[in-house]
Amino acid sequence: MASGNRLTHGPRDIVLSLLALLIIIGAPLLLTRACTFSPGAPQADPASAPRVDVADSLGRAQAPFRIRVPSVPAAWQGNSVSSGKVDPSGRVVRAGWLTPARFIQLSQSDAQLTDLVLAETGTQGLATGVEDVGGTRWTVFPGRRDEQAWVADVDGVRLLITGSATAEEFRTLAAAI
Repeated sequence: MASGNRLTHGPRDIVLSLLALLIIIGAPLLLTRACTFSPGAPQADPASAPRVDVADSLGRAQAPFRIRVPSVPAAWQGNSVSSGKVDPSGRVVRAGWLTPARFIQLSQSDAQLTDLVLAETGTQGLATGVEDVGGTRWTVFPGRRDEQAWVADVDGVRLLITGSATAEEFRTLAAAI
């Protein structure tokens, strides 16, 4: 007959069993580095990101408004261009870049202000400030996570800049438009 009665097992036995399980599960994870911990905001790795010729793609894009092709710093890597609908009746053309440490996106649209801000940021936040870049007034809205969005109307086109880029990088893109 078995010599152990389950009623005689105490908290010490439970802790020892849990430690054994942690070692059995944790050892392979640590050895293969299959698990990582990265606190803070997402990081953009330019080496693994797709590369897109933003100027060429924007030059070929079709929209019911004039599409601008900004001249951005050479250190910025183009990584996305897309277009789509903004409900209920607008269109948007997006271009994204990886800056040396962050990312930034320009959206160009004929949509209403509130519709575009909701579509591009996922928020219906109220304006939090104003920025002036080269005489163009940009209204600042909250964005996703800790991001912000700058919106301006230029020659009948609504422009929205968003991303995790620095304020200086926002200014650089705003001036390039």
